[in-house]
Amino acid sequence: MFTGLIQSIGKIKRYGAKVLIDGCEPFAPIKLGDSIAVDGVCLTVSECISNGFLSDVSEETLSRTTLGGKADLNSFVNLEPALKLTDRLGGHLVSGHVDGIGEVKSIDKLRYSWIVEIRWKNKEFSRYICNKASICLDGISLTVAESSENGTDFSIAVIPHTWENTSLHYLSVGKIVNLEVDLMAKYAEKLLNNKNSVQYLERNNNSDVSRDWLQEQGWS
Repeated sequence: MFTGLIQSIGKIKRYGAKVLIDGCEPFAPIKLGDSIAVDGVCLTVSECISNGFLSDVSEETLSRTTLGGKADLNSFVNLEPALKLTDRLGGHLVSGHVDGIGEVKSIDKLRYSWIVEIRWKNKEFSRYICNKASICLDGISLTVAESSENGTDFSIAVIPHTWENTSLHYLSVGKIVNLEVDLMAKYAEKLLNNKNSVQYLERNNNSDVSRDWLQEQGWS
């Protein structure tokens, strides 16, 4: 698990059948088997090399994310090591499993921030977008500032610290980004669509929380 707070900007390139990522000095040392989010994609360290690591990347990951294209161009990527249980959760829970990609439609420089507008390429995930929702963009925990009614188009407001300390300042109109929606939204949808959960809610909709009810739920 990750939190969406970027700890380093590195670079990615092809290395035979693997990818090589460097730029891990700020959170070194890393070791074999560590999980590191690369532009929001959870990768496993298969070999440590100098200030970086090698990782295997599946066909699924290459087809669903931007990593293949970025590796071909030796592009900049955001890096974050996996959370420890004692770490502060400064952003939001991020799994490192990218849902889909989006396209940068516009970038507006304001006096104190930037407004970046994104359009989903995979529109089935747009239903998870609403104003003030959390969204992970290229591994960065961000907040939806405004969205269209169906969530296909949305904008994020980026403060100077985030802009300068992540790869966002390399963005341009037309660029493709990795997107992961809020895990909690997907879990909530799954529970509410579950027939047993709906029946339970309907059956207990008008009941008060009592000592007996709490004991039935495992509370003592």
